[in-house]
Amino acid sequence: MKKIAIELKNITKRFGAVTANRDVCLTVYNGEILSLLGENGSGKTTLMNMIAGIYYPDEGSIFINGNEAIISSPKDSFKYGIGMIHQHFKLVNVFSATENIILGLDDGSSFDLEKSAKKVKEIADKYGFDIDPAKKIYEMSVSEKQTVEIIKDLYRGADILILDEPTAVLTPQESDKLFAVLRRMRDDGKAIIIITHKLHEVLSLSDRVSVLRKGEYIGTVNTAETNESELTEMMVGEKTALNIYRGEPKNSELRLSVKNISCKSREGVKLLDNVSFEAMSGEILGIAGIAGSGQRELLEAIAGLQSLDSGEITYYTPETNMEENLRDKTPMQIRELGVRLSFVPEDRLGMGLVGNMDIIDNMMLRSYSKGKGVFLQRKEPKDLAEKIIEQLKVVTPNANTPVRRLSGGNVQKVLVGREIAAAPTVLMAAYPVRGLDINASYAIYDLLNQQKESGVAVIFVGEDLDVLIELCDRIVVIGGGQITGTVDARCATKEEIGLLMTKSNGGAKE
Repeated sequence: MKKIAIELKNITKRFGAVTANRDVCLTVYNGEILSLLGENGSGKTTLMNMIAGIYYPDEGSIFINGNEAIISSPKDSFKYGIGMIHQHFKLVNVFSATENIILGLDDGSSFDLEKSAKKVKEIADKYGFDIDPAKKIYEMSVSEKQTVEIIKDLYRGADILILDEPTAVLTPQESDKLFAVLRRMRDDGKAIIIITHKLHEVLSLSDRVSVLRKGEYIGTVNTAETNESELTEMMVGEKTALNIYRGEPKNSELRLSVKNISCKSREGVKLLDNVSFEAMSGEILGIAGIAGSGQRELLEAIAGLQSLDSGEITYYTPETNMEENLRDKTPMQIRELGVRLSFVPEDRLGMGLVGNMDIIDNMMLRSYSKGKGVFLQRKEPKDLAEKIIEQLKVVTPNANTPVRRLSGGNVQKVLVGREIAAAPTVLMAAYPVRGLDINASYAIYDLLNQQKESGVAVIFVGEDLDVLIELCDRIVVIGGGQITGTVDARCATKEEIGLLMTKSNGGAKE
């Protein structure tokens, strides 16, 4: 019989009037992969942060290997053999893999880089990681950086690993490699907890699934005895159809033409290399690519926020079909034409929204420049805030609540809803469902489809290939700053797109 690695008993955590976790009981065994599921605001991250020492529970107890543990800091969690791999890596770019792994480690021994690199290689070989201990972080792909983060915890002796959305920035092929490594770690007796929103991953990887809903523990099921429909019902309390509606494009007209655009970073690294594509009205054009392949720079170039070395961006106005050269225009002029960029950043409260301001004031951020006189009009932004709260089911006491008091997913709904409400002619939605649960994601997909049906050219950058294939009409794949292919989403496969994502010699045509 397997030994219990972690046992949580009646864990409760409050933030002011909000209860993030209430009486949660959870068990994780050595030698198993447990998936943790739940909607946004259900308390998954808060619960894991208590195990990792970032928060301290208000009530309840944590037991590690049968003994009660007091975890009041990340240092304490390391002491108990717990390692958490967050979505956003904490690595020093100019250091090598080995230097990052041993950084801050005080094990009493003298500093020996060669000896440490040898130990890193031994860990990598044991579990099947593909890593060069001497390689600098800035030279690495996203999956290599993730490998460094995982080995960093294993190097410190972690037997319990928590991974937060580990496949969010990986191709299907890289995800398969990671899963193979995690299975080997499980077979070696490690206890692994994975937070993910991708139900097909839960079913293919985990041994058991635990579900939280509105801060409360709903139950745990054996993965082999469940399915997507049952898990969805446990998460949301109601059955949700897992089909994204996709209508045929109607009256499509050329709305945006991007020809041979290129740009470099300050260091002279090519960010975009001869990129060309067209976006049509009444269609959703998907953009797929590994994180950092140039998606951000591409959208910012169209929005006038990224200077280009060469190429043309032409906007065709509805009805008159007049050509407008966007390279000649300021970001404000481009917005006035109806070209809107809704970029959901990794730091939602650092970019896009002001945490201390309420939802109404955050609506006003997009339109304050049109205010006349000393006083700003609050009625329109208030109506818009209330419409977004109702339409996207934003969990908030009212529209006057400071945005920083909302959960991450609810903050995101406000951010996306504000842009969609601006009635654009070209809507660039980048990562609009990043980290959102099923119901919130479908609310966003419905809004994008409404935009498409009203004749808007929608450009959708997403991380989930299943969603891209189901939602979009065409998908442009970008790799290493180049277009590596364009596919018809209705007949494309994940494997085909995954291969194009990992290709970076570009040039593939439709």
